[in-house]
Amino acid sequence: MVLLERHDGLGREITSRNSEVVHAGLYDPPGSLKAILCCEGRERLYARCARLSIPHRRLGKWIVAAEAGEMSRLEALLRRGNANGVPGLRLVDGAALRRAEPALTGVAALDSPETGIVDGLALCLSLAAELEACEGTIALRTEVVGVEPRAHGYRLELVAADGDRGGLDCAAVVNAAGLGGDRIAALAGLDVDALGYRIRPCKGDYFALAPGAPIRLSRLVYPLPAGSGLGIHATLDLAGRLRFGPDAEFVAAPRYDVDGAKAAAFSAAIRRYLPAMRAEWLTPDQAGVRPRLGRPGEPPRDFVVAEESEAGLPGFVDLIGIESPGLTAALAIAERVTRLLAAP
Repeated sequence: MVLLERHDGLGREITSRNSEVVHAGLYDPPGSLKAILCCEGRERLYARCARLSIPHRRLGKWIVAAEAGEMSRLEALLRRGNANGVPGLRLVDGAALRRAEPALTGVAALDSPETGIVDGLALCLSLAAELEACEGTIALRTEVVGVEPRAHGYRLELVAADGDRGGLDCAAVVNAAGLGGDRIAALAGLDVDALGYRIRPCKGDYFALAPGAPIRLSRLVYPLPAGSGLGIHATLDLAGRLRFGPDAEFVAAPRYDVDGAKAAAFSAAIRRYLPAMRAEWLTPDQAGVRPRLGRPGEPPRDFVVAEESEAGLPGFVDLIGIESPGLTAALAIAERVTRLLAAP
């Protein structure tokens, strides 16, 4: 088994540029791949973290209804989470919310105790170590520039960072190229537009709470979802640092600058549940880019986890549009890929 990675290290794009949240499985429609794989993956992820001492914390999350008119949406989210089998969900009223988190305001909140955070890079490196222990090979700074189906597998054309070219013969291919997933699928001869595999990069910026700002939270706090994302939410990292984001902006190509002028808009959104927030307490942090399948204005689409025999590519598995909750779902996705490749 060979893992091909075009960067000079693992997890340099989506894996290292997100909130590192372990999602409970609240948001996606029952029966969708996102919902199923998120819930399966959450349990596998927590078990792996405990077994291998991967840094993580099951902090819990509150989704806040800022005003009475949002209660029906909060209750609908509770019903969806219950339908997805998410354990421990409960509604808390505004008084309980303020007793637990005095900085917050709202008429009610949905408590999701199974939500947490994880060190995404440590998780990634644990998987790399497992691959190498199974005599797999990791080839860094190596990009796939051609995919040729052969009688008994595939010939991959490769180019290294120094320009050297080479080839790799393999019996099966798993296209887990993230933001480049549609490019790899197209190299294999698939019509990515007809199949709905075209990725539209969607950039999200994060701001960090400046040191000394008088806001403290003990758990993750989200507004109710709106538009094409989950809203600008508050997350804690494993060091206790508080960050806010992401927003959502479709871009022509991935880029990772953060516009400091957005602090005013961020603070206005945050004040709906953290009324003390001030723009000057926010400092630009990082940006990430989602491999979004839906067009601007459309709701996010489901994951694509597809073995492409029907398209004439047996043993070629596409993982396309693996955005949130992809980190949480990763181990369940891997199990599904294993079953697809083992099927006759």
